[in-house]
Amino acid sequence: MNVTELNFPGTNLFNIYQYLIIFFIASLRISSFLISAPFFSLGGIPLQVRIVASISLTVFLFPVIKVPDIQLIGGFNLFVIILSEIGIGLSVGLILNIIFSAAAVAGEKIASTAGLSMSSMIDPQSGGQTLVLSTVLTLFLISCFLSLDGHLYLLKMLIESYSYFPIGLSINLLQTSNIAVESFGKMLYLAALISLPIVGGLLLIQCSIGIITRSAPSLNLFSFGFPIALISVFIFLYAGTSPISDAFSDLTGTSINLVNNIFISLSKKSF
Repeated sequence: MNVTELNFPGTNLFNIYQYLIIFFIASLRISSFLISAPFFSLGGIPLQVRIVASISLTVFLFPVIKVPDIQLIGGFNLFVIILSEIGIGLSVGLILNIIFSAAAVAGEKIASTAGLSMSSMIDPQSGGQTLVLSTVLTLFLISCFLSLDGHLYLLKMLIESYSYFPIGLSINLLQTSNIAVESFGKMLYLAALISLPIVGGLLLIQCSIGIITRSAPSLNLFSFGFPIALISVFIFLYAGTSPISDAFSDLTGTSINLVNNIFISLSKKSF
């Protein structure tokens, strides 16, 4: 009895298997970045949307991505390549999350100084309890980031990373860890710059309230000082909207420069 073998014209099952593996390896860097990066990893964006976005970007980039020959790569080397591609996307996304945490840290400092530490809500990005002011500043930062086309710059740099850091090269972990430490220091510096004017103004108001209550002990500190501090923090936030937006634009530029430094450091060989 003769058995007819069904094949696609111009290809066979083994070639399809190779194409799927190559496509899977090419999509790892983009997928891990979209899962870990801010805005792309918001809780309001379903996982299915991120998967479709990563597959769509990979389909668009697949003809220009250079993938090493699968037949010449052993099992362990293939496993190392998969881990390195996931590590590149996750490192970029996590360092961006560290930089973007400057808005949340500044909001927590302002809220605790103004006496708003008891007001909290569900953060749409992390899914946990956070202060209302931190959530508002984080959403303000994301809106500034999107209005400045920061997400397009990041995707462009991620696409260009395939040209000067192709798939299969070894990662310089020392340089990447140094950039992560540097990003944490810049996050604290930017958070201090954002919160310092408002915290300084609230400190002067609280000093004035302390002098008044010291001269008139009959006044209740909580019934007199808390409403003044509460009204003052909103006045300071309204007056500081433009400087805060400028600080967020600088933060966007800092994050893009850090991502560029990551890709440059990855292409350097460690000794």
